[in-house]
Amino acid sequence: MEPRLYPNECVKRVVAFVPKGHLHARFIIELCDQTLVLHEAAVAGLVRAFASVALHPTRVAVELVSKRLSKDEKKPVFAEWQLIDTGRDEEAVQEEAERIWANASIPGCCTKNRGEERQSATRP
Repeated sequence: MEPRLYPNECVKRVVAFVPKGHLHARFIIELCDQTLVLHEAAVAGLVRAFASVALHPTRVAVELVSKRLSKDEKKPVFAEWQLIDTGRDEEAVQEEAERIWANASIPGCCTKNRGEERQSATRP
């Protein structure tokens, strides 16, 4: 699967809500070419990853992978599938992430909002 890069102007709307009869939030992310719906546990993993890199004085990368947790491994109200830190060397994670980022394409619907010269010159 080819990686895609969605700069801010490609994100049309974000909606957070708790469906009737449910306890956990869902998140709708409307992009210029598709709509994603994420469960709270996925967004919680994204927030943990963001916080562990953005708010840490030296950390530059973290990798989380999907893991099914037994009732004994997780807190009572947590979903059984969670994004868990692999503990992988952050330099290796950063190198892999930069390769993926460098090869990501910006969807055509985004380039309409950007100057073509900027799209090909630099990564957002």
